[in-house]
Amino acid sequence: MSLTILESAPALEHRRGATVQLTVLAAAAYVYAVAEMAPIGAMPAIAADLHVAEAHVGMLTAAYAFVSVIATVPLVRATAHWPRRRVFLLTLTCLAVSQALSALSPGLVLLAASRVLSAATHGLMWSVVVPIGARLLPPNHTGRAATAVYIGTSAALVVGNPMTTWLSQAWGWRPTVGAVAVAAAAVALLARLVLPAMAADPRDAPPNQRGPHRNGRLITLCVLTTIGVSAHFASYTFIVPIVRDVVGIGGTNESWLLGAYGIAGLVTMVVLARSVDRRLFVTVVGSLGVLCLAFWALSTLAVAGPALGIGVAAVVGWGASAAALPPMLQSAAIHTCPEQPEHASALYVTAFQIGILLGSVCGGLVFGHLGIAAAVLTSAALFAVTLIGVLLRRDTFA
Repeated sequence: MSLTILESAPALEHRRGATVQLTVLAAAAYVYAVAEMAPIGAMPAIAADLHVAEAHVGMLTAAYAFVSVIATVPLVRATAHWPRRRVFLLTLTCLAVSQALSALSPGLVLLAASRVLSAATHGLMWSVVVPIGARLLPPNHTGRAATAVYIGTSAALVVGNPMTTWLSQAWGWRPTVGAVAVAAAAVALLARLVLPAMAADPRDAPPNQRGPHRNGRLITLCVLTTIGVSAHFASYTFIVPIVRDVVGIGGTNESWLLGAYGIAGLVTMVVLARSVDRRLFVTVVGSLGVLCLAFWALSTLAVAGPALGIGVAAVVGWGASAAALPPMLQSAAIHTCPEQPEHASALYVTAFQIGILLGSVCGGLVFGHLGIAAAVLTSAALFAVTLIGVLLRRDTFA
């Protein structure tokens, strides 16, 4: 018995160390997600302080996604030979500096310019953070590593974004953004202390003629990711009007359903963590199936009129599945190209950001011209297309 205990002690210590390291990676995902979406919650305060229209402030999020789209792949290639911790620390440092400059910006133009630094490194961070997590765990735990990291983004949805909204009202938007800068610097310090230097994986050298951009399974995954993310953001951009006009919940009760939306996603990610490694295809199909059912129900309510029970169940199902899909999709991206995981992640992240752009813009146009019912129907149709694509290309999720 004593020999067993002595032999298991190093393994236990390793697990504890990996848990701490993954927690730091999740914290980085948290602060990046909070920083990306901060202008949404602080929109009224920023608009009032800078004397601009709220619509102009809203463009900061779309601009952020655009910069990330064009910068991710070049930056991943440029840093391919760097130690992974150095790349990770670079992204967090850029985030901290960017947020500090944002807090000091005297006008909207300089505010937008200050966010370019974090937007440019946003995709780089997401391209390396999951592969770093995967290298901290056994080879068959990629899905669990991705889920652990993505818990940070779900926590941002449940805690971080509502908190930035409240703090921007209580303190003002500048101290709130300054607090995000401090948090990013703190996470960078923790990462420097707990993460190994982790030399660059020689497999992740800049891709040659047989690199990820020639990988048919990966390209298929990226196309399906773009369609699915577009489906989500076509409606998520207007989730408050959906809760109010489609579900039939207004006033202060809206926050309870929005909170349930975020908590459902957080719980689902934890529950499905092992399934992502063991039954990836089934898990993806199940999540997309729930999204199709949820938006079919919301589409019906948008035409026929609110029904509280059905609407609440649909929104909670939406939140549960929408949060669970990103770690599944990034795990699938890495599996389609295991010889170059970070370049595969870079293409996936680029496709995801393109989906945010297309979904937000198209959803806005549909909502503005045809109304909320048309926006929800658009999401329902796009999710159905995504599900059909996954069923037809099962090999992509093998």
